[in-house]
Amino acid sequence: MQSRIIRIKALIKKEFLAIFKDPKNRALIIFPPIIQLFIFAHAITLEVRNIDVSVLDYSNTQYSRELISRFSNSKWFRKVQYRRTLKEFKDDIDLKNSQLGIIIQNDFAKKINEKSPTKVLIITDGRQTNSASIVSGYASQIIGNYSSELEKKFNIKKTQINVITRNWFNPNIEYKWFLTVSMIVMLSLVLSLLLSALSIARERELGTFEQLMVSPLNNDEILIAKTIPPLIVAFISGIIITLIIAFVFKVPFSGSISLYLISSLISLLSIIGVGLFISSLAYTQQQAILGVFAFQMPAVLLSGFVSPIEDMPIFFQYLSAINPLRYFMLITKGIYFKNMDALTVFKNLIPLIIIAIITLSIARWSFRKKAE
Repeated sequence: MQSRIIRIKALIKKEFLAIFKDPKNRALIIFPPIIQLFIFAHAITLEVRNIDVSVLDYSNTQYSRELISRFSNSKWFRKVQYRRTLKEFKDDIDLKNSQLGIIIQNDFAKKINEKSPTKVLIITDGRQTNSASIVSGYASQIIGNYSSELEKKFNIKKTQINVITRNWFNPNIEYKWFLTVSMIVMLSLVLSLLLSALSIARERELGTFEQLMVSPLNNDEILIAKTIPPLIVAFISGIIITLIIAFVFKVPFSGSISLYLISSLISLLSIIGVGLFISSLAYTQQQAILGVFAFQMPAVLLSGFVSPIEDMPIFFQYLSAINPLRYFMLITKGIYFKNMDALTVFKNLIPLIIIAIITLSIARWSFRKKAE
């Protein structure tokens, strides 16, 4: 057992030396993630497409139903779902089943009949800042148009319905909140995937892979040694980026630090598993880099970063279920912004653990096959 630990430690040391020996590698690890963080935080803009709505209608009258029908018939909104309790309503926003919530008070119809101003509460998901702003604008426009119809109907000049907007998880709709926290996932993906994907391909290109296969190290030891260095480097990089976001960009961290660190390690392990799988198929570093690009772009698009997963076609929603970045993004934002509970985190970690087991097992099988 002691000799096995010594062999693994020696190979881990070799992997760290291979990563940091080349000045270009050191620059790649240290500077681009920090530079990209600042560039993306100020330069990227996003779009919103379909919108799902949850409605809590305490009034349940002709006027409230007429108002909600405007959302059902709008080209901007896809699905309107009524909720009976505030908990169901909150869960829809919390779990991203809806991007917009509407609460209508029980005196809504009474005040309209009395020709008195009334209010409608609009709830948006502030975790998607760009979507929240656009969705809020759409809702305000629809409610404003309905208010104008009532003003003409009752022949009054004052505003009949006032819109009150609340942005959950990001009250002031700070766009940098959403983007910078998303960059934790994006930059961790780039770093962990690239380092792991180049690992075995580099050995083959340099002609040292065969030497590794005939060394006293077995397949499990090689797999462990190839996994730990990129995991540690990407994990530390993620911590540094998180600290920059919290203390430089002043984005408040709301969740459990220990839960955040554990989930980050498991998420990175699943991505490294994909990287080692790519590396096991590649014979040169160029092929490995192409494999990284082939996986990286679809993974980003299917993660919910660009467009909410619920708004994608059904096929792509199913396809995103095998994307580790989807769960990594959901967990990171959930813990960072709203203190996601341990049970919900664990439910989203299960697919990541399965992905890690499958990809690492395939990589190990590839080692054995090459050795034979």
